[in-house]
Amino acid sequence: MEEKSKKDHRILLNQGEENELEVFGYRTQNLRRALCLTASVLTCGVLPLVFYWRPQWRVWANCIPCPLQEADTVLLRTTDEFQKYMRKKVICLYLSTLKCPVSKNLEESLVADHRSVINHAILKPELKVRYIQVQKIRYVWDNLEKRFQKVGLLEDSHSCYDIHHTFGLGLTGEEQEVRRLVCGPNAIEVEIQPIWKLLVKQVLNPFYVFQAFTLTLWLSQGYIDYSVAIIVLSVISIVLSVYDLRQQSVKLHNLVEDHNKVQVVIIVKGKGLQELESRLLVPGDILILPGKLSLPCDAVLIDGSCVVNEGMLTGESIPVTKTPLPDTDSTMPWKSHSSEDYRKHVLFCGTEVIQVKPSGQGPVKAVVLQTGYNTAKGDLVRSILYPRPLNFKLYSDAFKFIVFLGFLGVVGFFYALGIYINHGVSPKDTATMALLLFSVTVPPVLPAALTIGIVYAQKRLMKKKIFCISPQRINMCGQINLVCFDKTGTLTEDGLDLWGTVPTADNCFQEVHSFALDKTLPWGPLCAAMASCHSLILLDGTIQGDPLDLKMFEGTAWIMEDCNVDYGKFGMSFSNIIIKPGPKASWSPVEAITILRQFPFSSSLQRMSVVAQLAGEDHFHVYMKGAPEMLAKFCRSETGSN
Repeated sequence: MEEKSKKDHRILLNQGEENELEVFGYRTQNLRRALCLTASVLTCGVLPLVFYWRPQWRVWANCIPCPLQEADTVLLRTTDEFQKYMRKKVICLYLSTLKCPVSKNLEESLVADHRSVINHAILKPELKVRYIQVQKIRYVWDNLEKRFQKVGLLEDSHSCYDIHHTFGLGLTGEEQEVRRLVCGPNAIEVEIQPIWKLLVKQVLNPFYVFQAFTLTLWLSQGYIDYSVAIIVLSVISIVLSVYDLRQQSVKLHNLVEDHNKVQVVIIVKGKGLQELESRLLVPGDILILPGKLSLPCDAVLIDGSCVVNEGMLTGESIPVTKTPLPDTDSTMPWKSHSSEDYRKHVLFCGTEVIQVKPSGQGPVKAVVLQTGYNTAKGDLVRSILYPRPLNFKLYSDAFKFIVFLGFLGVVGFFYALGIYINHGVSPKDTATMALLLFSVTVPPVLPAALTIGIVYAQKRLMKKKIFCISPQRINMCGQINLVCFDKTGTLTEDGLDLWGTVPTADNCFQEVHSFALDKTLPWGPLCAAMASCHSLILLDGTIQGDPLDLKMFEGTAWIMEDCNVDYGKFGMSFSNIIIKPGPKASWSPVEAITILRQFPFSSSLQRMSVVAQLAGEDHFHVYMKGAPEMLAKFCRSETGSN
């Protein structure tokens, strides 16, 4: 019975993820709260200061444990080695405040998606939703599962069929209102903290509190010059630190602010197209992609294709082609259907749509998957705002050293206390001298010295346009002696040259065709494949794409043009790409090659392919390239050139 009670009071949040948290439920007790307020007054504010440093003590002092469904306060604890605590208030939302009428019928779902957490979170007939906000992410209480669950995203359990048919026609206006209230705005907002708040946080550091106590004691004993020097140095260090933190906060705010001001067009069920501000988007909305657009949310493409620049996420400004999610009857979760290549259907927040390709059935459409801080860009900003604590040996050793000094101070305090009492010194002088001996063990100038050093290091970094909003990590970075990069182009040259090709004919390899002498590649299946089997795009008259694809295409001396022919009758996606021999190309019996459909490179399949049509022919050709061991499986075993 006792084990069951503990389980009711504790659950795991983000189970299995890097930011996994334990959640404990508590209910505020008025008598305990009154006693804590009285103790705070009697201790002249020392107790609230201790509660500020140890939020779990505040919860334990003011509240009693209770089941999470009854809690008004929750205590969260990280499951890593640091076991860090956070205190959060449980907030209630009331759907009765909405302008649209909301049904109180217990059997009726308020959102069309029956598996949605929102349906399980709304408590009827009160129309109440309980939630907590943890590091910018909202978690609602699921009355069915009896745990807190993340909102602001579509569940991963949806199949391809669900994505197309449950959300394919858009949401109703009433459902949008419910989702907006429960999920919150689609905004990545970084608050510019007031200077007074930054100042209070800096001053309430345990080191500065100890320093204030020490300096007060020294000044009372007449140590004026040394104390004033430390005060001046401390004030300068605090001012510089607050100023730098404020500057970094403003820069980050300005960096993400434009995300919240994008005008978008969505489809509202029963009403058609509607233009609105991106902060009003909710998961499940149908987003229309008219052309160039900075994506304000994560969305999965369901109709048409597009080319995006994901440089904001990957650091590489190579255009990436996104293809629509297949409309299948499978009940398999849509991410599992595409394996690890589900990303080829997803448009990520913060990336730029640079070209859209309608399918001929209407505009390019995408279903909103995640909003706000749940998006890829939001996750990136959160990692900056809430960096994961690192357990550096230097930091732990420094902490042990401070604790050792504090221990010496305590020993000295009691030693001095015993000596002075034994010699009959007055209680006032005894307490003063004992406290003085205790205060000198930990240098009061230490925090100011560390702060000045960090501020100076920040100034040096800023000159090289390196910004840091977690200054305490700078000391740790001084211990780094090895840096590794995961991209070849980071440390090596980005250039690439085409040396030659080895064509095949009559089941055997032919002579090497070298490009060193500026000889163009003669016409043949290899030339057609090199000219068409790639993911290059034509953007503002310039061919862009992967450097390897670009060099391969340039080796054929063919040119790329836009095509306006409708190939919808073949059941193919509209690609708008036509390839023609250039002025320097070898003679070719084919006037043009039209790329009807591209299948972008897949890391799991280890290949890419295109469906193409040669001018003057009624049938199609499929060209493929990829890993040799993978392509060998598609070759005829009787040929000797596979």
